Amino acid sequence: MEQGNVTQISEFLLQGLWKEPKLQPFIFGLFISMYLITVFGNLLIILAVSLDSHLHTPMYFFLSNLSFVDISFTSTTIPKMLMNIQTENKIITYKGCITQMYFFMLFAGLDDFLLTVMAYDRFVAICYPLHYTVIMKPWLCGLLVLVSWMISALNSLLQSLMVLWLSFCTELEIPHFFCEIKQVVRLACSDTFLNDMVMYFAAGMLGGVSLTGILYSYSKIVSSI
Repeated sequence: MEQGNVTQISEFLLQGLWKEPKLQPFIFGLFISMYLITVFGNLLIILAVSLDSHLHTPMYFFLSNLSFVDISFTSTTIPKMLMNIQTENKIITYKGCITQMYFFMLFAGLDDFLLTVMAYDRFVAICYPLHYTVIMKPWLCGLLVLVSWMISALNSLLQSLMVLWLSFCTELEIPHFFCEIKQVVRLACSDTFLNDMVMYFAAGMLGGVSLTGILYSYSKIVSSI
């Protein structure tokens, strides 16, 4: 394939975890087991929270949202990897790669934000128990989840669109089992300076805010005990 605009790129090759053919059945069995446990475990949490009125509280509202995100996060990458192992086909289409990249970043960011929101919820519940119901009102809980979705969606959309602007050479093998943005950007022939800067800034900013929020909340919880 000749170097050119991304519109000429039709597919990538996913290298996978291991190249040894003898290990593929073991890897397939291991990952499909982990995937099914993750999906059904989180579905049970969502079902329990939905059916039990005693669990209609902010904490379980956030937990059910986190369970949905965990299901979506694993479903973004694992089924494609299992299909590739089963069919012995490493190909992923260009559109499929960009789509997978977008949703992977979306749900990874959401996971971090929801963990931060849950840490804040526990901080209010333990440090301000008398004001908990006043502070953590349903509209605020919904707003926190909505803002988390919006920020994560905008970040993943921006970075995915920036990948669309890149041109790629003949080397189109991704050394991973899914389309991870860093690995895809490294395959580009065009200048990736702006992509790298946005990636590092987003990781530092969004990851830093989430980590700071979690550490601050739990440090206050520990100090109040």
